[in-house]
Amino acid sequence: MGLQHIEGVWEVEKLCFTTPWSKESFEKEVTDNNFAFYLVVLDPQKEDKVVAYVGSWLILDECHITNVAVHPEYKRLGIACGLLKILQDTVKLRGILRITLEVRKSNDPAKDLYKKLGFYEEGIRKGYYSDNNEDAIIMWLNLS
Repeated sequence: MGLQHIEGVWEVEKLCFTTPWSKESFEKEVTDNNFAFYLVVLDPQKEDKVVAYVGSWLILDECHITNVAVHPEYKRLGIACGLLKILQDTVKLRGILRITLEVRKSNDPAKDLYKKLGFYEEGIRKGYYSDNNEDAIIMWLNLS
C-alpha cells in the first residue's frame, strides 16, 4: 500500500467497521510506522479501485494483523482468503515465524476463515472493542 491507496482503503474501512480508523491513521501507517506492512487488492476493471486490504505490523519474528477488510460488493469471492495467504507467504520470506490477530467473539465468518487458514484460538481480551465492549478472541498461526 502506498499513499495513492489511502483514499480507497479508507472507503473500504468505513464500509466494513463500526469504529473505522481515520484516514490520517492510515497515512501515518504508510509514512511514519516502520513496522507497518499493508497489502491491497485492486480491481483493474474499475480504475484500480481498492477492493480489499490487510494491515499488519512486523515486530521481530511476529506479524500482528491490525485490519482485514473486503469491500461489501466483493465479498464471498475468496479475496480475503487469497490476501491472507499472500500475506503469510510474504512475511514468512521476511523471517516471520508467527502471525496473530484479534477478532470479535461474535464474528463467526471471520473466525471460520482464520481457522481454515490454520489459525487457532489462544485467548480472550475482555472488553477489547470500545464500541460495544465485546470481547476479542486472540488467534495465532505458526509459520515454521
